[in-house]
Amino acid sequence: MDKILVSPDGDVTVTNDGATILDKMEVEHQIAKLLVQLSKSQDDEIGDGTTGVVVLAGALLEQAEDLLDRGIHPSKVADGYDYACQIACRRLDEVADKIEYSKQNMEPLMKIAMTSLGSKIVSKDHKHFAKIAIDAVLAVADIERRDVDFELIKMESKIGGSLEDTQLVYGVVIDKDISHPQMPKEIRDAKIWYAPFILIFTF
Repeated sequence: MDKILVSPDGDVTVTNDGATILDKMEVEHQIAKLLVQLSKSQDDEIGDGTTGVVVLAGALLEQAEDLLDRGIHPSKVADGYDYACQIACRRLDEVADKIEYSKQNMEPLMKIAMTSLGSKIVSKDHKHFAKIAIDAVLAVADIERRDVDFELIKMESKIGGSLEDTQLVYGVVIDKDISHPQMPKEIRDAKIWYAPFILIFTF
């Protein structure tokens, strides 16, 4: 369900994203801050599952507390969790399916993106946004190295319009206000002239 968050200065945020909710909370407890950081890391790396990692980490901490009450040393508990993580990763490798994709067959990527967007505010038009997300990533991705530089993808928000007006621009977006009513509102095949500054020193 969506939550309404009101900041001390009156800014209102409507979201159901776990990372956003945790980020807006004023957390003072040190362990709680670690959980918020965990959620942020999950969001930066994967983009989804932010609430799940916090719930899982909370369950692990709860079980660890019971072990500590029994007198087990914290390093033993940490080693046990580390060993359990290795077993879980090995099991995931065994049961995982390898999904082949290409620019000619985008269906697997579309299904993955639509699943991730299903819990977001844009879920009512998630097919449109999934296509935009995939096209944006593939435009800057190095397929051979399996690397994506997300710094090359920028999002620009403008007030007004609807979610359906969102579009992907291959290039540079310049936010320029119309300074005169007679200025054209749309220019196609425009050319940009760039002249570097030349500094002349005289003595």
